[in-house]
Amino acid sequence: MKVPPYTITSKILTLSTLIAQELTKLELKSSHKPSLKLRKENKIKTLAGTLAIEGNHIGAEKITAILEGKRVLGTPKELAEVQGAIKAYENLSNFRFDSLEDLLMAHSILMGDILNNAGKFRDVNVGVGSHIAPPPNLIEELMKNLFVWLKESKEHWLLKSCIFHYEFEFIHPFVDGNGRLGRLWQSVILNAYNPIFSFLPLEASISDFQTQYYQAIEDSTALGESTPFIEFMLDLILKTLKNAQKSSQKSSQKSSQKILSLIASNPHITILEIANTLNLSPSGVKKILKSLKDTQKLKRIGSHKGGVWEVR
Repeated sequence: MKVPPYTITSKILTLSTLIAQELTKLELKSSHKPSLKLRKENKIKTLAGTLAIEGNHIGAEKITAILEGKRVLGTPKELAEVQGAIKAYENLSNFRFDSLEDLLMAHSILMGDILNNAGKFRDVNVGVGSHIAPPPNLIEELMKNLFVWLKESKEHWLLKSCIFHYEFEFIHPFVDGNGRLGRLWQSVILNAYNPIFSFLPLEASISDFQTQYYQAIEDSTALGESTPFIEFMLDLILKTLKNAQKSSQKSSQKSSQKILSLIASNPHITILEIANTLNLSPSGVKKILKSLKDTQKLKRIGSHKGGVWEVR
């Protein structure tokens, strides 16, 4: 097994520990899943972010409209890129992180309406900035070696996802779509580690720090190992987790106020009626109701079926 070059620094160890701590906090507060509304918002942020990095600025508003089945204005290429990204991210949890065949399938989904050779390795030489990617005759072997390492490595999932992302961009195996597929596959690996990552808009965070993202890739290439990129991505994952916590708290506070308002106007309202009115899951409503009762802001008087709510 050929191991990609990287160095475990004190910064990498510290960031990995902090990420584990933030994951634990987020899991305890959200029961592993944010609200349906927040998950949809994060999905749209992810799609808009990864496309914006590639120069497609169709934006969150139009992506929302497309997801709702509405027609929007845009060039055929822009709309094809959006549809490809939507389909690919819908399958994120279905892709096997250690399957080269699945990665080829993902590229075909992402770029199928844009490239004639989607899902196939490039047969031409390419350069990315000052970096000259490996020649076409080496790509298949390099990719197979990378997936063998990904499957057999005992390194932590967080590090493996970052290392793979960089090595994939270094190889640059396709004519186009390498950036968005590299970001997608890091999310696939992270999702295999912890499903909560499928709800986090990591790609949107990368878009916010796009200049630093490309600089980290260049710094790693110049150094001959992925260490700078690992440090950058771990720091970005930590930022994304902290922002997710804040968003989750704000969403929960807003939902709590809305639930109290509904109950105040209709003490007989059911959990299912609250869920349907606020576009929340019944389990999410139950969790908020429990929190409101624990903090003595809400009281149930009478039985579960025949009783009423009392806002205190």
